[in-house]
Amino acid sequence: MFEKSFITDCEGPLTLNDNAFELCAHFIENGDELFKILSLYDDYLVDVVKKEGYKAGNTLKLILPFFVLENLKNDDLINFSQNNIYAVRDSKFLLKYLHGAMNTYIVSTSYGQYIEALSNYMDFPFENTYYTDVDVDGLNLNDEELIKISEFKRQILENPKDYELFDEIFFVEIPKMSIYEKIRQIEVVGGLGKKLAIDDIIERDNIDINQILYIGDSITDVEPLQFARDNNGVSISFNGNEYPLKAAEIAIVSPSAITTAVIANIYSDNDKSAVLQFIDKYNSQDNIEDLFDEFIIKKEIKDNFFEIFNDENYPIIKLINEENYDEILKDSVNMRNNIRGEDIGGLG
Repeated sequence: MFEKSFITDCEGPLTLNDNAFELCAHFIENGDELFKILSLYDDYLVDVVKKEGYKAGNTLKLILPFFVLENLKNDDLINFSQNNIYAVRDSKFLLKYLHGAMNTYIVSTSYGQYIEALSNYMDFPFENTYYTDVDVDGLNLNDEELIKISEFKRQILENPKDYELFDEIFFVEIPKMSIYEKIRQIEVVGGLGKKLAIDDIIERDNIDINQILYIGDSITDVEPLQFARDNNGVSISFNGNEYPLKAAEIAIVSPSAITTAVIANIYSDNDKSAVLQFIDKYNSQDNIEDLFDEFIIKKEIKDNFFEIFNDENYPIIKLINEENYDEILKDSVNMRNNIRGEDIGGLG
């Protein structure tokens, strides 16, 4: 085992996908709109209501009855996932480098069918991944319940901000259905679920909690980002929205994962203080190539970085504070939307 550990979400830092959103858009009529509505409701339950026992990312459970309505099966999720992986530039390079430099894990809210397909695509060990485990084949509704779910779908689409209606549907009506017990038992790996995954990694592989680099981009990454930060680790928002930017210590805004590789390279060979020194100098001196030499950035990382970037378009790598938060948020969300598309980039 290596001294330090790198833990990342996949959707955002590694891929341009939001697999659950794309499944809905492909298999469900008006599924893109349905998922966006439920994603905002999910954010509301987490960020505003702070509903007890509710995890960020539970949209993946809320949407399941509508998968059953369309008779989706595990094979549908597997086949679609295998054929719809859109990687962030240089993410394969990043994972290949990390696999030889640090203990590396993917902790994702996504369904396991997608994470297995992604692992195969990235040549990454599936056993080092955490994900939301769903057996769609085991979810069933009777004819009467299917009619009700179809009606719920219509009501949600016609009343996209009626959260009292949604409360009734998801916490009163659906719990009466035969499908509910199996949905209730699904553990979504988001928010607190990602923190629990990290707890498992720490115990399973005897990881030092003070030597963790965590990178994420959404509301489901807040708890693990805060955990890394509280334990003197490195916490990074990569093209994140307001949620990770409020929890992370460092912001990266970049179209390429090579920027993450730079920070990972410094951290794997040094300690957190070196990362902070690099970021300070990165934002205060003109000759960035000399800076890379000073911090002994590996040649393949350096060459790749300067093949993409020059002094007119260097990526943002900054410590987040009250003074620069708004500016970073604007740039970060713009990058997020530009490379992931506004539909996916706008999800919490």
